[in-house]
Amino acid sequence: MRLTSSVLGVTAAVATLTAAALGGVAVTASSAAPPGGALPAGTAAPTEPPPTGGACVVRYSVYTWDTGLTSSITITNTGATAITSWVLEFPLPAGQHITTGWNAVYSPSSGRVTARGLDDHVVIGPGAALAIGFVATHTGGTDSPSSFTLNGTPCSLG
Repeated sequence: MRLTSSVLGVTAAVATLTAAALGGVAVTASSAAPPGGALPAGTAAPTEPPPTGGACVVRYSVYTWDTGLTSSITITNTGATAITSWVLEFPLPAGQHITTGWNAVYSPSSGRVTARGLDDHVVIGPGAALAIGFVATHTGGTDSPSSFTLNGTPCSLG
């Protein structure tokens, strides 16, 4: 029994380290009974599924200079099914205007912006991430967008 408990402990430690290495992407280890049938002493079987957050996590970073900025946006699908034909919406802070972008089409160039995936970037598989971004001008304000929605569903900020 002690060997099984140690193996489960190592599995949990590897899952935790993996989650940290992936920037906080949730990784869960199964607590199902081992092949022998019984759980180790002191281990309770789960009574309900683990809690889930939104279907996505968005990570936003920005590099600024004089009157310009470059943003990088990573969209992670935290759901169990693929997200297809995705649409990401966010409020671009006042004074920022998108001039060009990559891996998505952006419209309009300021205000409430909609980003849509290009032909080869329209599917985000379960647990997968997609990187998009843009270059913009600014009038001094380089704040990040305050929220993101993916296909109408609010995303967690990561």
